[in-house]
Amino acid sequence: MELRQLRYFLAVAEELHFGRAARRLHMSQPPLSVQVARLEQEVGTALFDRSTRRVALTPAGRHLQARARHIVEELDTVRGEMRDFVDGLAGELTAGFVSSANYTVLPGVVQLFRASRPGVTLRLVPLTSGEQFDRLRDGTLDVGIVRDEVPQTPSDSSPALTTEVVFEERLVACLPVGHALAGRPEVTAEELMDVPMISYPRALMPGFVDRVAEVLGTSSRTQVVEEVVHQETALGFVAAGVGMTILPESVRQLVPPSIVVVPLAGSPTTRLLAARQERADDSPVHEAFIACLRDAAAQLG
Repeated sequence: MELRQLRYFLAVAEELHFGRAARRLHMSQPPLSVQVARLEQEVGTALFDRSTRRVALTPAGRHLQARARHIVEELDTVRGEMRDFVDGLAGELTAGFVSSANYTVLPGVVQLFRASRPGVTLRLVPLTSGEQFDRLRDGTLDVGIVRDEVPQTPSDSSPALTTEVVFEERLVACLPVGHALAGRPEVTAEELMDVPMISYPRALMPGFVDRVAEVLGTSSRTQVVEEVVHQETALGFVAAGVGMTILPESVRQLVPPSIVVVPLAGSPTTRLLAARQERADDSPVHEAFIACLRDAAAQLG
C-alpha cells in the first residue's frame, strides 16, 4: 500500500466521482481508476460500489477512509516537522554560559531566541569557559558563551572550535571600601602590584586568566592569596578585606557597599565570545542563537 494510492483513494472517496477526483489530482481518469483498482486488489475487497449513475463507499471503504485520513494527516505533520528541523525552527539546543554573561547578554539572548524559535527547546548550562571548551569538543554542548580567547585545539583528534566576539566591556579592579586606592578615578597595573589578589584557576578560565595577566604585565609581582571559581566568592573575599580582584565592569551590578569598583588605566577590555565546533557552522539553529546573541549585545549599546 503506497501513500500515493491512499491520496488517490481519499480524493475519490470525498468526491464520489472519478472524473472530479482526477481533475482535483491534476491527472487523467484512467490512471486513477487503475490505482484504485490495485489498492482494492491489495486489501482484498471492494472499496467502492460503482454504477453508471453513482459511486458510493462500501463499508470497507468507509473504514479505510477514516484510517487513511489519519495516516495522511500524520505524515503531512511529520513532513512539516522535518522541514522545521531543516530550517532551524524545531529541535533543541544546549548552550553553556559563564556566570558573568548573566549581567550582560544572557537575558537578552534567551528572550530573543525563545521568541523567534518557540519550537526549539533551549537548555542553558552554567559552566566555566574551560568546562565549556571540553564539552564543545565532546559534543555535549552546542554553543558556548565563553570569556576571552579560546585556547588552541589540542594535538589529538579533538574537533577544532571557532569563536566570534559578541560583547566587549572594560576590566575593573574591585577593592575594599577602605583601601587607599578605592578613592581613585582609575588605577594602574603598577599600583595594583602590591595589593593581595583573589584570582581564578586557569584550567577553568584560561582566556580570562591570561587576559588579566596580560593587563597586569608578564613580570607581575602580584601576590595571589586566594584562587576561586565564582566571582561572587571573589567579591566575598574582597568585602572581607582579604585583597582585590579584577573582573568585567558588569560586576557593578553585584557589588555591595563594602566594595568599590575602580576602572583600570588605559581601559583594557575583556570579551564574551560565542564558541562552537567548526563543523557546526552550517546548523541553522546554532546560527539563529548566535544571531540573537549579536542582537542582544547590540541592545546593550
